[in-house]
Amino acid sequence: MDERRAREVLTAAGLPADAALLALGENAVFGAGEGVVKIGRDVELLARAERELSIAAWLSEAGVPAVRSAEPRPRLVDGHPVTVWHRLPAAVRPAEPADLARLLRLVHALPVPSFPLPGRELLGGVERWLRLAGEAIDPADADYVRARRDGFAEAAAALTPHLPPGPIHGDALPRNVHVGPEGPVLVDLETFSSDFREHDLVVMALSRDRYGLTPDAYASFTGAYGWDVREWPGCEVLRGARETASCAWVAQHAPASPKALAEFRRRVASLRDNDPEVRWYPF
Repeated sequence: MDERRAREVLTAAGLPADAALLALGENAVFGAGEGVVKIGRDVELLARAERELSIAAWLSEAGVPAVRSAEPRPRLVDGHPVTVWHRLPAAVRPAEPADLARLLRLVHALPVPSFPLPGRELLGGVERWLRLAGEAIDPADADYVRARRDGFAEAAAALTPHLPPGPIHGDALPRNVHVGPEGPVLVDLETFSSDFREHDLVVMALSRDRYGLTPDAYASFTGAYGWDVREWPGCEVLRGARETASCAWVAQHAPASPKALAEFRRRVASLRDNDPEVRWYPF
């Protein structure tokens, strides 16, 4: 879905077509007055949008600072799920790893909600993302990513967690924390799951290894959380699974973005070379 299509959906939903584009990925995100509108890529994301709204209400009841929905149900507009959210006040500073860690401690202390949360299907989107990439990527690279997916899925199924399983954010990065006048809040709730808590912690370990997070920043994260997931024997398995998913996620943007194609090739090459220190760049 490109920006033009997303704006067509905005118009069909009766929302301002000139809303400011805030992000364009698996969702198109627009700022519209006092609200934020998220438009999903296709109807396959409707169930996830419904669950995200339920999660927002549940976190509010539990007292966990998180983004709040403005409408209780998603709209389905021309085959796209549309959700509307309260707009957060302007950030007072960038989110730091320790902010994320403190919010994760709150989430990880919660019992499962009254509605079902799925397991963290970290690798569940790989096939769809590769399908969206189509002929823009080398078929041999696509097959390599699929083989990694299958191998890490099998290895992950055999892991024993260190922490008690339960609710997790699922994409635990500082970019998914907004620090407003009243403090840090969680955003982007669509990957909330019930699974190994280690999933949320491996994300930052990978950020340290691949995306340039400094050792001091990582230490602030582990210090605020109270444990370093790298001490757990299963860390490398979950790290490998996330790397695989991250490759496929970038691939879906390759047909329309030469930068995404170059980043996909960089990531696959580093995995083929078994080089864990090649720098990856967010896309």
